[in-house]
Amino acid sequence: MIDAHKAYAIPMPPDSVLAPLYRGADLLDAYAVQLPAGASDDLEVLARAGFERQAWWIRALTRVRDTIMATVGVKSSRAVGIAAAAQGPVIGFFPLRSKSAGELVMGEDDRHLDFRLAIQLRVGAAGGRELVLVTVVHCHNLLGRTYLAAITPFHRVIARASLEQAASRAV
Repeated sequence: MIDAHKAYAIPMPPDSVLAPLYRGADLLDAYAVQLPAGASDDLEVLARAGFERQAWWIRALTRVRDTIMATVGVKSSRAVGIAAAAQGPVIGFFPLRSKSAGELVMGEDDRHLDFRLAIQLRVGAAGGRELVLVTVVHCHNLLGRTYLAAITPFHRVIARASLEQAASRAV
């Protein structure tokens, strides 16, 4: 039985615009959460609800990440967001790469890795609506693989928490 308020792992959506990137990915995961009745149908509203004004513990982990990665010359999340905002819309610190009626894609390319996040809204197994988060990461070098190994356990918890936050705030 799925707890309607908790995000859960799902198979990779074959209909995502990110599907061509699945092959050879160093990190590939997807999670979903049931949306409450009355939640928005606007993917950007849902993404902002999930990735802006994050919980204190996510902000703290991000600061730790930024501090450690600065020692090896990797851009901070703030720097990524500022640079992206000069080019176009940003959600949290993630550059918005594309938006269609069915899917919103955020992500960044950096010297150590490229990452993409996709948000989809779809009909769930029980007939209700669910919000889906897809993550695809491709590493370029040892720094990327080391970084990814270190953050993957945190990523999984943060991805679920972000979806749960989106579901709770998007009403």
